[in-house]
Amino acid sequence: TEISLSAAGSRDTLLDYLRLSRRLTGTKEGCAEGDCGACTVLVGRLHHGHLHYEPVNACIRFLASCHGCHIVTVEHLRGPDGGLHPVQAAMVEHHGSQCGFCTPGFVMALYGLWMQNPRPDMLAIETALQGNLCRCTGYEPIVKAAFAASEAGGQNMDALALERDRVTAWLAALPRERVEVSQGGDRAILPADAADLAQVLAENPNATIAAGATDVGLWVTKFLKNISPAVFIGHLADLKRIEITPGRISIGAGVTYTEFEPFVLAHFPEALDYWRRIGGWQVRNAGTIGGNVANGSPIGETPPLLIALGATMTLRSAEGTREIPVEDYFIAYGKQDRRPGEFVETIHVPLKGEARIAAYKVSKRHHADITASAAAFRVVTEGATIIDARVAFGGMAATPKRATRAEAALKGQPFAAETFEAAALAVADDFQPLSDWRASAEYRQQLAANFFRRFWLEQSGAEHRLRRVE
Repeated sequence: TEISLSAAGSRDTLLDYLRLSRRLTGTKEGCAEGDCGACTVLVGRLHHGHLHYEPVNACIRFLASCHGCHIVTVEHLRGPDGGLHPVQAAMVEHHGSQCGFCTPGFVMALYGLWMQNPRPDMLAIETALQGNLCRCTGYEPIVKAAFAASEAGGQNMDALALERDRVTAWLAALPRERVEVSQGGDRAILPADAADLAQVLAENPNATIAAGATDVGLWVTKFLKNISPAVFIGHLADLKRIEITPGRISIGAGVTYTEFEPFVLAHFPEALDYWRRIGGWQVRNAGTIGGNVANGSPIGETPPLLIALGATMTLRSAEGTREIPVEDYFIAYGKQDRRPGEFVETIHVPLKGEARIAAYKVSKRHHADITASAAAFRVVTEGATIIDARVAFGGMAATPKRATRAEAALKGQPFAAETFEAAALAVADDFQPLSDWRASAEYRQQLAANFFRRFWLEQSGAEHRLRRVE
């Protein structure tokens, strides 16, 4: 069904629209913060000319950002005979639902997996379900249902597959021009491209910029913040470019975590586990690298890794562009080096070469949880000597920050246990962390020290048990 809206506010969510305006009540509100997955829907969007569907959280997805998208809810699912879809049938057969509240969200996450990966292994299934919480089942029946659905197959006869060409043609025919909608003075703006975005921000320098809205969404659902005028940029193709040139990768600010994951695997495989712990699958499908940096949070996952790798960023406005180191962007808590009318356009990441890198995160839950403390390492050796070291932390200060004293304890020293122990002791002078509900200051200090010890153990090949064996 093609839907055209003449009025929509910047704070209207996809979830509310589905439930209240369309009466599609299978999509539930559980947490209103993108944490539980009860509101999961599939969002189809053209990406480099191909129609791609991904599970996202409707509770923090703003309605205006769905322009040019195909939204698929649980009501869409059906089998070839009009009965239960193979995913739904598998959930029934394996008792994957008890109270049933979370079930539509699980079904939609598994539907997304079933469409993308016809033969998933256990890791793929667990990864797909990271963003879905269930109080009843213990998850094992749901995992069994995922395997059973894959055995049932039928992807080629699924409704999404049969209508793919028609939907692709319809989305491709939409005009690429600026869209503005409002309701009661509450404005939402969708620029036509990056150049138009610069012009929009010149006209509205105090506008709220939202890409995946995985954080901005909470400003509205939890804090009832007025974000108007809101400028939505998640659809801009020229902010989704990934270019590899000699020595570095340039990442458009609109590239999502999911879109960049294959490049992490190819160029920074040591950070893949860390990358997959950024939110849940739904969050990684919506959240962007540029947004995570631009937001300036001291506990964002990407800044420590980018800083350790020596990344730079291009900021753009109607007046031109400028490039700065990512670490210089963070000035103080809530304050970044972004001038009125500027936006983050590109992140430039040097390739790691012969450097040893690692990234670690500690949180209360292993998956889909906010960071208590995180660290990223880039250590270069020549022979048995450390000739360069960059170590950056999140959750240890008011901004993402390098551990300069610990770095000094490493540089010029032997690549040995004693050197990393000295750095583990020196890092106590780099930070004065706060205590909050995620972790105490003392615990964070101990974590910071232990990250150096962990890096040494992993790099030295010593016997250790630091990761779960899949």
